[in-house]
Amino acid sequence: MSEESDGPEKTEDPTQKRLDDALERGDVAKSQEVNTWFMIAGAALVLTSFSGSIGSGLQNPLRNLIANSWMIRVDGPSLLALVRDLEYVLVVALGVPLLLLALAAIAGNMIQHRLVWSGESLKPKFSKLSPLAGAKRIFGKQAAANFAKGLFKVTALGVVMTMVLWPDRFRVDAMVRSDPATILGTTMELTRHLLTATVAMLALVAIADYFFQYRQWFEKQKMSLQELKEEFKQSEGDPHIKGRIRQLRHARMKKRMMAAVPKASVIITNPTHYSIALQYDRGMAAPICVAKGVDAVAFKIREVAKEHDIPIVENVPLARALYATVDVDDEIPVEHYHAVAEIIGYVMGLKRGLSGQRT
Repeated sequence: MSEESDGPEKTEDPTQKRLDDALERGDVAKSQEVNTWFMIAGAALVLTSFSGSIGSGLQNPLRNLIANSWMIRVDGPSLLALVRDLEYVLVVALGVPLLLLALAAIAGNMIQHRLVWSGESLKPKFSKLSPLAGAKRIFGKQAAANFAKGLFKVTALGVVMTMVLWPDRFRVDAMVRSDPATILGTTMELTRHLLTATVAMLALVAIADYFFQYRQWFEKQKMSLQELKEEFKQSEGDPHIKGRIRQLRHARMKKRMMAAVPKASVIITNPTHYSIALQYDRGMAAPICVAKGVDAVAFKIREVAKEHDIPIVENVPLARALYATVDVDDEIPVEHYHAVAEIIGYVMGLKRGLSGQRT
């Protein structure tokens, strides 16, 4: 039984978070054939573009070395100087071509995925020591695909090389009797033809292999329904925890409102459902709602108001309208200025009357 069948069936497409996590672990879709194609294409470019400069850059120094070999001193300092001179010649002649090959190798990886820095693949995994796991890697689907791919490449390369060289078979036969100077030109021409055909054929192999590797990688990233639920809980939050958070927020808001009720100037209420506590002091642009509530919260607001001798005014339509249109700590809307101003004026008049009676 395969590893996949041991666990829950993974039928759901991976989420973006799942794909990002795989990328951070260094688990990416990668085709070695794409890297091989870039390296061979880079080598073909170097050979066709820089073969002349490489040859001339190495020819003269090596010719002089051979022609004057009898003059070379073989003591320690002289031999080191000779090695340094040869190293300089090699760097000048091969530096740019080798740099292009290095860039081709990097491009082969970057075109498939962005740069990834992960030490996950360096961690020891004891599961890799399992003989059963090793047998699965050797005789598994991936191994069979690699074998078929290798067999196809060898066959295709043989066919391509035959098709390229067959029209020139008589020239190849005649090369054994040709002048060495002409052999080099013929060899370079045939090599360019072979490289061009090989690069074109391997491009098809690389494209097909990349899509195969990507499909294999995507299938491996698929998720079960349980995994989707767990990820949703982690990203969106457990519904029970979110409900508890809402309860705590509501409790804190209720406690803060009850602490602000004693600062109110008047409580406008619908005795059966709504209570809105408004605060107004001279210099304020408009009254501010310091607390509001329905049912049990409305009843509690009225209780606190009675304890602190804050006037309670019954006005059913105004209470409903204010509850629907104003939030706590906000000024009342302009359309309610007139109605609220009459109530606050009435309340202030009552307070002035009471204070006059006390004096």
